[in-house]
Amino acid sequence: MGNCLTSQAADDLSLLNESDGASLPGEPPPPPPPYQEHVPVLVYHPTPSQTRLATQLTEEEQVRIAQRIGLIQHLPRGIFNPGSEPADKKVKECVICMLDFELGDPVRFLPCLHIYHLNCIDDWLMRSFTCPSCMEPVDAALLSSYETN
Repeated sequence: MGNCLTSQAADDLSLLNESDGASLPGEPPPPPPPYQEHVPVLVYHPTPSQTRLATQLTEEEQVRIAQRIGLIQHLPRGIFNPGSEPADKKVKECVICMLDFELGDPVRFLPCLHIYHLNCIDDWLMRSFTCPSCMEPVDAALLSSYETN
């Protein structure tokens, strides 16, 4: 009819119906839908090859992940400081993200004495509890260090 954006085959009668919530002229518009905050659902890796939402984990998997998080939090952390000696400044890059360490970067130290960016190694350890450089199991080294103390 007078609208060049609609199909020429038939008029759209749904525009005349009030079923879509539109108000008539002179009536106040309907209230907007309630505000809903989008909360992201965390993704976990119960095994290195599996990825699932936190809401899909079994109780046993949730316990294992909580234990893993607890072990990760016991690993020492610090702030990267390259030192003043030339030998201190040689190879200093995170092998996970392949970026050089910068002064002041938060780092985590593994029992095998390798260091990584804090976020990089925490994400890695949630998937695989081995050092990315030497493949030494981190949990075995952690547990043995508790037994010697």
